[in-house]
Amino acid sequence: MNQPADKSSRPIVAVTGASRGIGHALVKRFYDLDWEVITLARTPFTNVCPWAEGIVKHVEVDLAQEDSIRHAIERLMKLIDGRGLNALINNAGISPKNEKGERLSATETPVSTMMQVQMVNLVAPLMLTRGLIEPLRQVQGAVVNVTSIAGSRIHPFAGAAYATSKAALSALTRELAYEYGETGVRVNAVSPGEIETSILSPGTDDLVAQQVPMKRLGRPEEVAEVVTFLCESASSYVNGAEIHINGGQHV
Repeated sequence: MNQPADKSSRPIVAVTGASRGIGHALVKRFYDLDWEVITLARTPFTNVCPWAEGIVKHVEVDLAQEDSIRHAIERLMKLIDGRGLNALINNAGISPKNEKGERLSATETPVSTMMQVQMVNLVAPLMLTRGLIEPLRQVQGAVVNVTSIAGSRIHPFAGAAYATSKAALSALTRELAYEYGETGVRVNAVSPGEIETSILSPGTDDLVAQQVPMKRLGRPEEVAEVVTFLCESASSYVNGAEIHINGGQHV
């Protein structure tokens, strides 16, 4: 596609959990729309990402560690360099399993594991949003939190720690939408169901057949399309919403 003469005029998006699955689809979608993309992940930049500039716009961060998040915010501010941040996508999340690879119940989840999951899935999005609120306000940017269908119902594969963190992230989305609405910063969420990624659990096909009216898995690209909509002017009066992307599974 044709690139604008002045690259500094491109909108900027920061995406967490950008190395695989939905996160990678988000990065590709924004890049194809000619956004400047800053990626955040635990892993180094990978050559799976098809653009050379990405290696200098990648921030390694451990979202389970407060100090690492603070350093990532400092790095992001340097990369933004006084420009506004048009979108922040809090996509990263972890869902620990037991030794058999099955869901962890509330009773059997160690407290340390519960705290780690809450840190990555809930506290990190809050810290990033708060830490980047000034560049977001500068251009009346958008925040999109990736929640989950597991946050509103018992799920056979996602455990209690993951489910409670995603339910709390839904509530946090509403709180931040209320707090920042008058500044022009919009905060919304998307709630994916069964999406075709590399980490699907055994038995997902049966779940889809029984619970999803559309009788198929979702594609990461279908999540990315909704997220980009929430970051563009077409959704300028959408605030505090949570959009289900699950083929009707929630009904």
